[in-house]
Amino acid sequence: MELNYDQKITVCHNEYDVLKRVILCEPHYMTIRDVINETQKEFKDEGIHIDRAVKQHGEFVKTLREHDIEVILLPYHQKFPEQVFTRDIGVTLGQTIFVAQMASDVRIGEENVLKQWLDDEGLSYFNLAEDRIEGGDVMIDDRVIYIGLSNRTTQFAADHLKSLLTQYEVEILPFQEKFLHLDCVFNIVSPNVAIIFKDAFEQEQIDFLSSRYDLLEVSEEEQFTLGTNVLSIGNNKILSLPVNKEINKKLRDKGFEVIEVDITEIIKSGGSFRCCTLPILREKAAN
Repeated sequence: MELNYDQKITVCHNEYDVLKRVILCEPHYMTIRDVINETQKEFKDEGIHIDRAVKQHGEFVKTLREHDIEVILLPYHQKFPEQVFTRDIGVTLGQTIFVAQMASDVRIGEENVLKQWLDDEGLSYFNLAEDRIEGGDVMIDDRVIYIGLSNRTTQFAADHLKSLLTQYEVEILPFQEKFLHLDCVFNIVSPNVAIIFKDAFEQEQIDFLSSRYDLLEVSEEEQFTLGTNVLSIGNNKILSLPVNKEINKKLRDKGFEVIEVDITEIIKSGGSFRCCTLPILREKAAN
């Protein structure tokens, strides 16, 4: 793909600018080895149909490329059954990629694959070597960074990251840990609109987020199918699952273009579009 920007640049100022460059990993060795959330628990006995998951992931990649997004595919390894969820191994905040230690034993080592690629590309990153923090718990919205507290992201790690990000307003968002990551219950899709599963939060957090965003609620059924875990690719375009009809309608009613892609085999392992993508470059939309 012909690129008209410096490939050495990494920039993400929010979750909804135009996506230009993103890291994914194909699910060739995807399996439910250790149950991590309610979704995986439901499909533990059924397991993952690998060929179907790989085909669906391929359609996902194709859709991204059709929207002029450069997709980087990390090498996959049999010892990493959840490597498809690249969001968790790092997070791009402003012009810096932060790489942390994976919190789950089954995922420890995935970060080294990312760091090897970054080193090969000559891209700098900040190594949070002692911090257990995963990208599914971190969101950026210009001068504000939200960090969810979960069994994957500790208070110590959140406090350390906050101490490094002195130019940002950092907001800590506790939620019910059974939902694994913040992006399984909350996601920002524009400067004014966010998706939320309110049952995961205390009223204090709901009131706080309501003061900042028009909150589109997902039902318990669509939280299970990860209705909050959409991917914004810019220009009010959002990738979402066809099965999540209610939230897709709410998004369309708000003026978003919802691009439906079926990755239902992949979500059996507890993650959807946002989980499967690590953006490293977003650009402001042309006026």
